[in-house]
Amino acid sequence: MSEISSPRPLPPAVPVIRNTATAADMAVRLLQPLEGMLAAGESAKAEVVAIREQAQSFQLLLKLTLAGGKQATLQAESPRPLAQGSALVVTALSETRLALALQAGGDKPLTSLDLQQLPPGTLVQGKVVSSAPLPTQNAQTIYRLVVNLLNTPLAGSQLALDSPQALPLGSLLSAQVQGSQSLAFLPLSGRLDQLVLGQQLAAQQNRQASLEGLFKGLQKLSGGDEALRGSIDKLLGALPDSTQLSTAKGLAQALEGSGVLLEAKLLQGQTGALAQNLKANLLRLIAQLMPQLPGVSGPLAGLQNALGQNLPNLARQLLGAGAAGSARQQALTFPLPSRLLQNMDGEADLETLLKLAAAAVSRLQTHQLSSLAQTQVDANGNLLTTWQLELPMRHQQEVIPLQVKLQREDSAKAEKAEQKETLWRVELAFDLDHLGPLQVRAQLLRGSLSSQLWAERADTASLINAELGNLRERLQAAGLEVGELACSQGMPPQGPKTSLEQRWVDETA
Repeated sequence: MSEISSPRPLPPAVPVIRNTATAADMAVRLLQPLEGMLAAGESAKAEVVAIREQAQSFQLLLKLTLAGGKQATLQAESPRPLAQGSALVVTALSETRLALALQAGGDKPLTSLDLQQLPPGTLVQGKVVSSAPLPTQNAQTIYRLVVNLLNTPLAGSQLALDSPQALPLGSLLSAQVQGSQSLAFLPLSGRLDQLVLGQQLAAQQNRQASLEGLFKGLQKLSGGDEALRGSIDKLLGALPDSTQLSTAKGLAQALEGSGVLLEAKLLQGQTGALAQNLKANLLRLIAQLMPQLPGVSGPLAGLQNALGQNLPNLARQLLGAGAAGSARQQALTFPLPSRLLQNMDGEADLETLLKLAAAAVSRLQTHQLSSLAQTQVDANGNLLTTWQLELPMRHQQEVIPLQVKLQREDSAKAEKAEQKETLWRVELAFDLDHLGPLQVRAQLLRGSLSSQLWAERADTASLINAELGNLRERLQAAGLEVGELACSQGMPPQGPKTSLEQRWVDETA
């Protein structure tokens, strides 16, 4: 990770706040009337004591200091963020509107961070608003950056940084606060701001549906020309089977072709393996289906608009589809729950198939965005990288979606890179007709593997427990040291602290 530090030796941290708004254009709406506290035109001093982001605005909690020293709190809705602690002069415009003006001295960028507000390990996100090289006497050029902070209690403030990297104006970055008044850039910096990411997750989650609905529809399609049926055959033929997934090479190929890395490969110009890429094949299928549905009107017009929202920007450009959609924030879950748009007992027509394909693309994108959202630095400073995806697996005459989540945790405690530990976690979720729903959680540390399985059916749990000895032998034959192996009936515990998230053996105990 590259480091960026403050422009000069830093004094004790003093929160110096700069807001994005000016006195002339900051007016807020009160969520409750003034009730005579201030008459129209009267002014008072105020402080922003809390801020909360909403869908299209920001909710502020203001502490007013009135004549005679009397204090009162008011809730207001602002179109722009104001940093917590901002000192203001407020003027009543009416019973429900205030004009805000920053007090003098609050217009300079921060040159230090208040580590009580932003303790070491805090994830800071910002946007570069200015960048200029500094005079230097050696070969290395240092750039003075001004970053507009987008999160934390200092949202809306600006921060001055010195960096060896020249970041373009408008770049979005993510960095971790260090204890020495410095910031360390994180791998996700600039690609996708976490605020936008959360919004996009919700949009995809609301539009997605399970892959099994699509594949049943493909098998029961009525209508379509020869080219369309050829595309369907290629899509189904590219799906891996259980035999392929039982080998390391076959599994690696299936993971690469799942669609989770499609956009990254397109950005790098790697288009050679797109014929085997699930997401690329789904997008091609949609591109072929849409011209075969003439007379776009009524419900179908709404469908086309929804499709424009479902497709990723880059893929839409490559495949010639429509405009982008909006988004809202939503919680993450694994595995994604089953969601069928309709029962596929009967034949599928082209319109139904188009809906199912669009919903399948949204489901794949939900996994992709979940991967990004879960890639972060935890409270201990460890870097957690996540890959979440869905693999449709051919099993006899069925296509069974296999949900996979891989997590790599790199320890930050070791001083030397060669001493750092890497902990791998794997989660699987699938549903076989003869076994029912199954979930697996496993973790690998220093060549030692431990795993917990859950089966919803009692007979399946008994069967797996009887086979755990064979599983242990196969894992040992593969060169692994095997710790705990267990199977329980039911579902895995949910929440921020589960047995998987703790190491099976505390070697420091």
